[in-house]
Amino acid sequence: MNVIVAVKLYIEKMATEAGSGLKILLMDKETTSIVSMAFSQSDMLQKEVFLFERIDSGRSNEKIKYLKCICFLRPTKQNVALLSQELRNPKYGSYFIYFSNIIPRTDIKTLAQCDESESVREVKEIYADYLCVTKNMFSLNIPNCLSRLEWHPEALKRSVEGLTAILLSMKLNPIIRYRGGSYNAKELARQVNEQICKESSLFDFRTYENGAAPPLLIILDRKDDPVTPLLHQWTYQAMVHELLNINNNRVDLSQVPGIPKELKEVVLSGEQDEFYAQNMYSNFGEIGSKIKLKMEEFQQKAKDQRKVESIADMKTFVETYPQFKKMSGTVNKHVCVISELSNLTTKRRLFDVSELEQEIACKADHSAQLQRIKNIISDETISISDSIKLVALYALRYERHANCDTSGLLSIIHKRQGSTNIIPSLIEYSGQHARQGEIFNPIRISDAVKLTRKLIKGLKGVENVFTQHTCLLKETLEEVFKGRDLDPMYPTISSEVVPFRRPPKEVIVFIVGGATYEEALAVHQMNEAGFKVILGGTTIHNSDSFIREVLFATQGVQFKHTKTLAKFHSIENF
Repeated sequence: MNVIVAVKLYIEKMATEAGSGLKILLMDKETTSIVSMAFSQSDMLQKEVFLFERIDSGRSNEKIKYLKCICFLRPTKQNVALLSQELRNPKYGSYFIYFSNIIPRTDIKTLAQCDESESVREVKEIYADYLCVTKNMFSLNIPNCLSRLEWHPEALKRSVEGLTAILLSMKLNPIIRYRGGSYNAKELARQVNEQICKESSLFDFRTYENGAAPPLLIILDRKDDPVTPLLHQWTYQAMVHELLNINNNRVDLSQVPGIPKELKEVVLSGEQDEFYAQNMYSNFGEIGSKIKLKMEEFQQKAKDQRKVESIADMKTFVETYPQFKKMSGTVNKHVCVISELSNLTTKRRLFDVSELEQEIACKADHSAQLQRIKNIISDETISISDSIKLVALYALRYERHANCDTSGLLSIIHKRQGSTNIIPSLIEYSGQHARQGEIFNPIRISDAVKLTRKLIKGLKGVENVFTQHTCLLKETLEEVFKGRDLDPMYPTISSEVVPFRRPPKEVIVFIVGGATYEEALAVHQMNEAGFKVILGGTTIHNSDSFIREVLFATQGVQFKHTKTLAKFHSIENF
C-alpha cells in the first residue's frame, strides 16, 4: 500500500491516454495540490505536459487547437459548471476529462449536452482525491472541520469523499470500525459505509477466505489524544512542521535573515529529494551528523583541512565553496533548514521546554512539575505560545487532581498578556469527560520513571534529544495486529458478526480532527516491522494548528476549507 504510487499511476494514466503531442493540464485548486504533491513540474514536462492552468481562474479566450487538454478536476457542481462553459466554446483541440472521484450520471449528461463540437475524447473517474504526503500518509487539507464540537456538513462530505477515494485507489473493501463514544467518528464511518453500499459494483474486490481477515478502516477522534499534537517534536520532518510549518511539502523560509533568493521557499518531498526520503524520520542530531559527513567527504576531495564542528561551520563551508553549493544543492537546502531549526531551538530554549513537556506527558509528579512550570512560564525569555502549551499539558493531566492549580498558572499567563481562553476550550474539547479511555493511565507510564536522553555526538550545538512519549495510535495499532478483541472500544459500523479469526494484514487509520507527524513516525515504524498501515487525517497538525482546531471546534467558527493554505495551491507553486 503506497498512496504516492497510487496517485502517480493515475496521473501517468491520464498523460498516456491523451497520446503523444503537446498537452495542457487543466486543474482546480485542489487537484493542483494533488498533482504537485506527486510530481514536480519537470516530471510533467517529460510527459509532454507543457502548460498548466486553473479552470477557476481568469483565462484568455485565445484558441489553441493544436493542444490536447487533460482536465483533472474534483466532481463539484462548480467545476461541472465551469467545464460545461469550456465545452460550449472549446479553446483546445480535444479534451480528456478525468474526475478525481465518483461523479453523478446527471452531471455526465450535462457535459455531454454541452459538447456540441464533439471535442471530448474521454470521460473517466480516477480516485486520486487526497494529498499523498508520504508513501504511507495522506491528508484531506481540511483544517477546523468541527463547529460546536460537531461536523461541519461540508467538511463531513469532503471527508467521506476522501476516504472513499483512498479505499478505491487501494482497491480495498474494508471492515469499518470507529472509536466508540465518538459521535463524529461514528457518523463518518456510517456515511462511508453507505457510500460503499451505494457503489457496491466499484467495491467488488477480492474475497478473503480460509480465515484471512479483510482489510480494516479504523476511524479515530483527535480528542482522544490531545497530548501528541501539543508536544515539541525532534524528528526532522516533525520538527520542521512544528517550527517552520510544512504546507503541501513546501516550507517558507522567506523570513529567515540572509536566506538566498533561491531558498526562500524549499520543497521537502521524499519523491524529489533522496536525502530527505532517507532522513525524514531521523532525529535532529542524526540529521546534522549526516550532513556533516557529506561535507567531510567533499573536504577530502578539495583537500580542505578545516574542521566542521557546528551548524554555523556548515553555513560558512557552503558559502566558501560555490562548487559544493552547485554540486550539492540539496545539502545546501538542508543546511539552511537545520540552521534555522537550531536558531529557533536555542532562542526559544526548547530543550528545557521539551524536557518538561515530556515529564508531564510521561510521569505523574504534581508538586514538582507545578513548581517547574511556574518558574518557566514566568521567565520572559520563554515564548508565550510555549508557556501556554505547558499549561495545557498540565491542565489535561491534572484536571481532577485535588491540588490542581490551573487557575494560578493562567494568572501568570494573563500577567504576560497571553490568551487564557485556550485552556477552557481544550478541556471542553478533550478533557476527561470527552476522551474515551485515559491517555495518562498509570499502566502506560509505569516504565517512564526517568526520561531517556539521546546524546548525539560529533556535532556541536546539537544537544540532548528527548524521545520518551509514545502516541496513543501506536498502542492502538499494536492491539490491532496482535489480534485483540476490538469490541466494544472500536465497534464495527455494521451489526453483522465479522467471521474472521486473524488480525488484518492491511489497515487504514483516519483521524477526525487531524493527524500528526509523530503518528506518521509510529506508522512508518510499524511498516518497517512488516505490517501494512496507511495513516490519514482531515489535516496534519503542529501544536499551533491543533490549538486553532480546538478553538474553532469549541467556539462554533464556520468551516473554511483550506483558506489559510490558499497561496500554496497556486499554479506558480506547482
